Amino acid sequence: MFRLIASAALGLCLLNPTAGSAAERTVTLAVKNMYCATCPYTVRKSLEAVPGVTNVVVSYPDKTAVVTYDDVKTELKALTSATTNAGYPSAPTR
Repeated sequence: MFRLIASAALGLCLLNPTAGSAAERTVTLAVKNMYCATCPYTVRKSLEAVPGVTNVVVSYPDKTAVVTYDDVKTELKALTSATTNAGYPSAPTR
């Protein structure tokens, strides 16, 4: 009986290997070089182009970007690289 249950559990894990490890994360990035009203648009588009990003809210007055992403599909380094490559270096706020 134990082997049957163990086999079934293993089969379910193999069908969906990321179900237990997938997590939606939200990070706030401090963004440099935003000096005009058009800058947030560029920052948002650069972050939305990163695979796994599900939501981006950029604040020009606060010089921040709040990013929600799937940590299985991307990582924090990809987010900061995307903004830096667009001309807006960023780092997570503490």
